[in-house]
Amino acid sequence: MASFNDIINKEQPVLVDFYADWCGPCQTMMPILKDVKDTLGESVSILKINIDKNQSIATRFQVRGVPTFMLYKSGKQVWRQSGLIQKNELIQLIKSHQ
Repeated sequence: MASFNDIINKEQPVLVDFYADWCGPCQTMMPILKDVKDTLGESVSILKINIDKNQSIATRFQVRGVPTFMLYKSGKQVWRQSGLIQKNELIQLIKSHQ
């Protein structure tokens, strides 16, 4: 299995979604993220990280609330935001880093 660093070091944008099963807004984002992936296809990777099962990585990135999204390009974090995000806003953001 690829490590977190292997995944975020890709040339294409990687959207990291820190979420929790008990989080209502996280559940709201699930179909939005699916739509984003369906729209952008192979030009983006989406990595979902359950903070309850991966507490060390959530601590490492100082995730204090969920959902928290981070966008990586070639291993560098280029954007970060917590809370709900509209599908079109996410698509535009990812396209701007392709």
